[in-house]
Amino acid sequence: MTYDYKVLAGPIFFLLIGMEAWLSRRRGWGYYRLNDAVSDVSTSMLMQLVMLLSRGAVVAGYLAIHARFRAFDLPADRAWTWIACFLGVDFGYYWFHRKSHEINFLWAAHVVHHQSEDYNLAVALRQSTLQPFFGAIFYWPLALLGFPPVVFLACASFNTIYQFWLHTQAIGRLGPLEAVLVTPSHHRVHHGRNPRYIDRNHGGTFIVWDRLFGTFEREREAVVYGITKPLASWNPLWANLHYWVELLRTARRTPHRRDKLRAFLKPPGWYPADQGGFQPPPPVSATPVKFDRPHAPALGRYALLQFGLLVAATVALSFCVGMYDLRTGLAAIGVVGWGFGNLGGLFDGRAWAWRSEALRVVAAPAVPLLVLSGAAAWATAAALLLCVPFFWAACGRNDDAEPEAGWSVQRADGRSQ
Repeated sequence: MTYDYKVLAGPIFFLLIGMEAWLSRRRGWGYYRLNDAVSDVSTSMLMQLVMLLSRGAVVAGYLAIHARFRAFDLPADRAWTWIACFLGVDFGYYWFHRKSHEINFLWAAHVVHHQSEDYNLAVALRQSTLQPFFGAIFYWPLALLGFPPVVFLACASFNTIYQFWLHTQAIGRLGPLEAVLVTPSHHRVHHGRNPRYIDRNHGGTFIVWDRLFGTFEREREAVVYGITKPLASWNPLWANLHYWVELLRTARRTPHRRDKLRAFLKPPGWYPADQGGFQPPPPVSATPVKFDRPHAPALGRYALLQFGLLVAATVALSFCVGMYDLRTGLAAIGVVGWGFGNLGGLFDGRAWAWRSEALRVVAAPAVPLLVLSGAAAWATAAALLLCVPFFWAACGRNDDAEPEAGWSVQRADGRSQ
């Protein structure tokens, strides 16, 4: 029996994303862009790939503390244990989430979730590969109190699943529920880069923590989504690295040792005095323009095909854990992660991405031969080889790069923006 219910909820997530995207396109809401949505989900898949090899390390601290230092033996078969644990998980999440906005090295692991300038259900899946490692410590007090690991893991999953539906513009205010629960309206505020919205509404399920600790803000003015220094890229690999690079550059440029450390421990926007000092968030434009780059319809179709195959490969690798050794797993995960990075590069219009993707398309059929066996391995490899003509078609028709109708929207003129 699994207690990571996020895995079971995955198909429902994708179904709801598809439904919202269809409604957005049919009604002209402009909530989705193909390049942005692919980038969002790609970051989630990269996190899942990393977790295949390190999930045990993330929960090891909780297991060790509960086994050796728990104060009480709390029963796993009592309703009050589950209720108390869920409240504890949400309280721990609030403080982890809040500190992730207030400390630079934690923000570097969380910023990925805020990079999208769109706001839709696909953004809910946009996650950093490093965030689970930094967040684990905030839940260790629950292990000290004695909450059983299976209860904790299930409650943590439920807390994450709840947050999925918050990432939508299609649901307005929810009346009395707004006083207790985090709602889409509250979470839209959290994703805004308007100065009044920055670092507000950190709760996962309950908004009462924000009200108690002074970080609550209701949705007032139109929300402009994204981060104050836009990522300006669709590459999920760069999305995970860019803020770390910025912190390292800041630390390297200052001659003061204390400032080198403070670059990682101070809030976002802080710089040493020799680099200009603190930089407050800039005001948002009255007519904000989203980062975008037109792409040919042929590239869009190819990207969707490869994206579907890469997601399927990620799911397959997840279910085949234990059936392959570490070296094989690293090779397979590397090829799949390579593919997600290439798709971002293709959408960015990078010349290297075409060459890199050509190499990956040729190498990809080796993955099922490494992970699977028998007829299934050869059939999957043959199917992947059939993608080669689609790649060359996309190469040949990408020069005339016109936006895909119904997907590409540049101006931030959505209903709640």
